[in-house]
Amino acid sequence: MNWYVIHTKPRGEKKVEEQLLAMGINAYCPTRNEIRLWSDRKKRIQVPVMPSIVLVNIEDKDINRVFECPGVVRYMFWLGKRALVRQSEVDILKKYLNGDYNLINTNLSNIKVGDNFSLSSFNNEKGIVNRISNNNIWIYLKSIGYSVKLKLA
Repeated sequence: MNWYVIHTKPRGEKKVEEQLLAMGINAYCPTRNEIRLWSDRKKRIQVPVMPSIVLVNIEDKDINRVFECPGVVRYMFWLGKRALVRQSEVDILKKYLNGDYNLINTNLSNIKVGDNFSLSSFNNEKGIVNRISNNNIWIYLKSIGYSVKLKLA
C-alpha cells in the first residue's frame, strides 16, 4: 500500500479525514496546536499543517474510493504520476508534530550560509543552509527541491 496526496475543498481537511476513516480508508491530516485570539477569548485549536491536503494509505485497486467522500477534489500529481509519500516520511512527520524530535543537534554559532547541513531527525537528509536569522534557519533540500524553515528557539 502506498501513501498518496489528495487535494480537498478549502478548510475541509479534518472533515475529509474523518469521513475517509469512517469508510475504512487509512487517512492522515497532519495538524498542530495553535492559540487563536478572539475579542473575548483565547482558544487552542488544531490547524492543518498542509492546507487542503490529506494523505491516504490505500491500495491501487481501491484508488477511486476516495471520491466517494464529498470533500475530495483530486489527487495531486508529480511528473505525470500520482504523488507518492514514503512511509518513512509520514513517520517523521508524525514524530515531529508530536514533539518527539530534536531537529538540530549541532552548535549553531559555527554555521554559515552556504554550509552543508545534515538533518539527523529527517533520516540524515542533506541540505545547504540558505539563510539564518535570529530564531530561524532555512535549509535547501535538493532531494525535494524545497527549502525547509526550522525554528531555533
